[in-house]
Amino acid sequence: EEQLVESGGGSVQTGGSLRLNCTTTATSLYCMAWFRQAPGKEREGVASIVLGGRTVYADSVKGRFTASRDYTKNTLYLQMNGLSPEDTGMYYCAASSTVCRVHSSAGFPYWGQGTQVTVSS
Repeated sequence: EEQLVESGGGSVQTGGSLRLNCTTTATSLYCMAWFRQAPGKEREGVASIVLGGRTVYADSVKGRFTASRDYTKNTLYLQMNGLSPEDTGMYYCAASSTVCRVHSSAGFPYWGQGTQVTVSS
């Protein structure tokens, strides 16, 4: 089973930036993605990157967040700029060998433990 380990979460003020990292033991995963879950809300997709292909973002983060993959380090990144309190939540890294999307977490069997992001006003 693939292992995913997130890091980089923390607390920032509105307008601040954070970079999340997700390191995996697997190589050349078809899809790696970021999801997040705020207290009392359902998990939602943030961004996904297909192997060697394009990145898809949720509308709520377009223009502020940038996802990238370093295939030499088996690492997924999420650069988050212009953070707002609405971005607060637990951020999860996920991977799949079969699907690549942000509108649903179905089809993602591999998940990290999550890293907390808190944005204060």
